[in-house]
Amino acid sequence: MGYQHWSYETLHRLCLDSFTGFGFSGEEAEIITDVLLTSDLYGIESHGIQRLYRYYRAIQKGLIKMDARPEVIFETPVSAVIDGHDGMGQIISYNAMRMAIEKAKKNGIAIVSVRNSNHHGIAGYYARMACREGMIGLSCTNTNPIMVPTYGRTAMLGTNPIAMAMPAEPYDFFFDAATSVVTRGKLEVYNKLDKPLPDGWALNKDGHPSTDAPDILSNISEHKGGGIMPLGGSTETLGSHKGYGYGMICEIFSAILSLGTTSNGTGAGGRGLICHCFAAIDPAAFGDPEAIKAHLSEYMRQLRESPKAEGQDRIYTHGEKEIEAERRMMREGIPVNDNTMVEIKSLCDYLKLDFSRYFGSYTIPEENASFRGNFY
Repeated sequence: MGYQHWSYETLHRLCLDSFTGFGFSGEEAEIITDVLLTSDLYGIESHGIQRLYRYYRAIQKGLIKMDARPEVIFETPVSAVIDGHDGMGQIISYNAMRMAIEKAKKNGIAIVSVRNSNHHGIAGYYARMACREGMIGLSCTNTNPIMVPTYGRTAMLGTNPIAMAMPAEPYDFFFDAATSVVTRGKLEVYNKLDKPLPDGWALNKDGHPSTDAPDILSNISEHKGGGIMPLGGSTETLGSHKGYGYGMICEIFSAILSLGTTSNGTGAGGRGLICHCFAAIDPAAFGDPEAIKAHLSEYMRQLRESPKAEGQDRIYTHGEKEIEAERRMMREGIPVNDNTMVEIKSLCDYLKLDFSRYFGSYTIPEENASFRGNFY
């Protein structure tokens, strides 16, 4: 299965036209597009343009309500709970983090929990929003059930990522990771590539390790059992209970605090029911922000310059790889799988967009033409 490289400008134009075509305002389309393509620029294929088809199908199926009006249902000077009323996850999340940032500017810290939303892209995008305003940003979300608890055989938690960003020089600290071994999007990518999954990623419906991506995705979708392992694998030997516990922390801050739906209940009744949580912390609540930033920067420098393992020439600090990937993608183009191009062609046909306007003379390879899309 091949990849095509497309300029950021090409994919940006496609996304804007697609989301405005669905009925989002220009400002809303820009936010959704920025979240989506930031993932690709950071080298996170699983949550980038390859997820465009997911949103298209979710809007088609009514999971995402175009006329949704999010509502603040509980609020204090340092907190809030928002009911997203089944709206677009990126729009709800962007505004929720903006609320957390504004509250933190006044009161030093703020946490906003959200219920009844939809998939919102990479959690790190929202943590970085706060970081760019000189704050510590935290973000987490639950997702559709895909993680099997330690010693279980049925998916009960989502991939439940945690993200944090904090200002530093020359690179901000930026961490964004699922609490499962990998995300569902990684399984979707392997499915598109028609490749077996690496060992240690997933369990079949009987709770046994499996490398069959189509089977795992189908079982999850049809609630037959199985799913992705927690960070640490399927037993306590390498720390499965830790990934399971981290996933529970995400559930508590997103679904439990908001009185929303836990991962195992999401997707029911034709609704997404995803929950999120966003926090912003002003370092000034702890002293001189510039001194705190310098302290973190110095420690990260020490980490990068600490002794390397034999055969290794570099130690990264969190956030470096994303910056380097962004520079590379802007220079060389963003790689898009041919099966993702099949999904994009389907989207263009639905919205009556001219596929060739974006991709010129590119045609879908014959071996990819029968791909049915990764939305289950």
